[in-house]
Formats: sequence, C-alpha cells, structure tokens
Amino acid sequence: MERIDLVPGTDFKIIQDKSSFSYGTDAIFLSNFSKPKGIVVDLGTGSGIIPLRIANNSRVEKIYGIEIQEEVSKRAKRSIELNNLEKRIEILNMDLKDLPKRFSKCEIDTVVSNPPYLKTGGAIVNEKENFAISRHEIQCNLEDIIRISDYLLKPLGKLFLVHRPDRLTDIFYLLRTHKLEPKWIRFVYPKLGKAPNLVLIEAVKSGNKELRFFKPLIVYNEDGTYTDEIYEIYDRK
Repeated sequence: MERIDLVPGTDFKIIQDKSSFSYGTDAIFLSNFSKPKGIVVDLGTGSGIIPLRIANNSRVEKIYGIEIQEEVSKRAKRSIELNNLEKRIEILNMDLKDLPKRFSKCEIDTVVSNPPYLKTGGAIVNEKENFAISRHEIQCNLEDIIRISDYLLKPLGKLFLVHRPDRLTDIFYLLRTHKLEPKWIRFVYPKLGKAPNLVLIEAVKSGNKELRFFKPLIVYNEDGTYTDEIYEIYDRK
C-alpha cells in the first residue's frame, strides 16, 4: 500500500510503498554528508530520497537517479512529478553497468551511492525481490559501483558513499584500484560505547593521498532519544 511522506529537511513529498523497501537513515546521513555540485548521479536511487534531499542545493545543476527496478523507478519518477522537479531531477530505469551508453566518460561532477551492503551468499536473501536487490549484491556489487563512478567522474570529481565498516578494506582497495582516492571518512555509531554500524566516505577522482576523519556521528543518547545532531540532520533545509 502506498503512502505519501514528507521528505525530512525539505518541503517535498515522497511516495513510498510500505510493502516495498523504503529509504532508511543511511540515505539521510549520506545526503547530509555529501557536498554535491554540478551534474550529479545517484547510483541506485530507490525511492529518489537522495535527489529530493539535495534538489534545493544551489550548486547542483541536474540530478540523475539511476534505478534498475522498474516499479521502484516508476514510483520515484512519480515523486519527482508530484514536486514539479522534472527539470531538476531525471529518473533513469537502467542497469548502472549500461551507463556508458547514456553518458560520456568524465561527464559527471558528483556521484552519490547508497549501495546494497551484503555480499551474495553472505546472508539469508529476502524472498521479496525488491528487498533482496536493495540489500544484497545481486544486480550490482561494490566494484560495479566504484568502476562506473571512475568512468563517470571528471578529474577531481567526487564520490560520496555510505556502507558498512566491515567492508572498509574492500572499499579502500577498490577505490584506489579505480583511481578514486579516499579523502574523508566519518563513522556512524548507534550509541557511545557501541561499535560503528555505518561509514560515510568521500573519494576524489585522481586526488592526492591524504585521508582525514570527521568527528563520529552518534545517533542515540543513552536514554534512546536522538542526539541533537540527528535532529539537525533531519530538520535541515
């Protein structure tokens, strides 16, 4: 069953289906962490939450949301139309591995991606295809994301990625293999004293070798309420 929600931190609305995979806090954190400019590509846009969150950014010229699942992409497109953002955001229903047929090499300024986290065979696959594709590396894997980012990005263009900390070794190896230098990293902790469960990464195409760290992002206080920074992230316009 579909519902219409308000996009956190904006005046835009988003269509979601509660029987399908909906956006999570990781997409909100990534949109807040990213510094998009120019022509932006969101790989695996899903509901279109990230394009909607960054659509008012004055440095952004155009956003392309790439989504392989036809029904999901149709819903995202309807959300764009609901907000009259067709000139700012375009949803493309296609396999990201086919993007060289749509874009020239080194054409894009910024890439953002909230990819599937789980390796195929690494966990129980959900019976619902939509959930499985969103969570597991079925239609694309981490290297596909990074390889196409290398193709799309201009020299010194930026990739903003959210992933699981236990994949950091793979992420750093693949980034350097494909000429993307990790420059900034921020760990997300559910609470103080707990291990991080997300990591936000900024990488630069053909950038210099220097990795820097932002202060950790803490989601919950000890009493289970959101920290002040989380409220700011959700309320930011």
